[in-house]
Amino acid sequence: MGEQPIFSTRAHVFQIDPNTKKNWVPTSKHAVTVSYFYDSTRNVYRIISLDGSKAIINSTITPNMTFTKTSQKFGQWADSRANTVYGLGFSSEHHLSKFAEKFQEFKEAARLAKEKSQEKMELTSTPSQESAGGDIQSPLMPESINGTDDERVMPEVTQNSEPRAEPPQNALPFTHSSTISKHWEAELATLKGNNAKLTAALLESTANVKQWKQQLAAYQEEAERLHKRVTELECMSSQANTVHTHKTELNQTIQELESTLKKKEEEIERLKQEINSARELQAQRDSLTHKLQVDYISNTLISENELEIHHWQIPVKSNMLSMGREIENRNKDLEDQLSDLEQRLEKSQNEEEAFRNNLKTLLEILDGKIFELTELRDNLAKLIECS
Repeated sequence: MGEQPIFSTRAHVFQIDPNTKKNWVPTSKHAVTVSYFYDSTRNVYRIISLDGSKAIINSTITPNMTFTKTSQKFGQWADSRANTVYGLGFSSEHHLSKFAEKFQEFKEAARLAKEKSQEKMELTSTPSQESAGGDIQSPLMPESINGTDDERVMPEVTQNSEPRAEPPQNALPFTHSSTISKHWEAELATLKGNNAKLTAALLESTANVKQWKQQLAAYQEEAERLHKRVTELECMSSQANTVHTHKTELNQTIQELESTLKKKEEEIERLKQEINSARELQAQRDSLTHKLQVDYISNTLISENELEIHHWQIPVKSNMLSMGREIENRNKDLEDQLSDLEQRLEKSQNEEEAFRNNLKTLLEILDGKIFELTELRDNLAKLIECS
């Protein structure tokens, strides 16, 4: 499987100043990803963080390490192999506590792995010690443990074992030496097989590290892109607040215009009623004028004698003439009123038409703003789904 990330978080990375050993030196300009990695082949836990293509943290967790919380959002640990002290600044106390819990968990796992490794080494070395128990001074023991040039050294040791000044009672028989030689040859073959396996595992781990670096670079690019997208959407969100305020103002303006339009329509209805009344008066005036003309013509046909005979009718005629003048004056006033009402009606109709055009323009603007808000909402929904 190789080395795989098992926990990740974001933090600002620091290292202790190598000169003063007191001040912190930031190794990243902004918060970067800090991850725990587990190598199943070597059973090792590491803390790794990259800033671009540069590794700013590469610390192997050992049982003697300790992660210390120095504040609510800052923690540190010392790495003797790297000869430095790492510090991490988190955005919240929760992230710091989570990182510290994982550190303690993986530290305990590293301790257990080390104990199991030691037990395996002890079990592996036990048969070798028992087989070599008959020859305490045998020179094969150090060479087999180190695992270097066993095949070439062992025959020389067997041949040179006779000249040694060994007591006769401790000298090994030839058959026993042959058995020991075969045993160490088997041990050598086992060590070579383990060495080949470790070499293959190392090559696989190196390939996995390269692949992981490529994936990490791709993830960082994706994170930067998403960060820029979030910034853009935040700007769009601020614009959306402005658009919402503008929309509220437009709604208020539309309500005011609708109220004004309603008043104008009521005034137009009243003017129409007044025009109808004026037209009725105009009809009455025409009827009276026609009647007066007929009476006047009939009266002019009366002769002077009839006027003398009917001199008592003169006051009646004069009254009719004065009534005709009064009607004419009233007719003129009604014509003036009718003309004024027609002008007012035309003016009101023009104002209503202009108002309707303005209202139509405002509605078009409002539709555009609503479309922009809908598009912004869709973008925010997509961002939430992606994250």
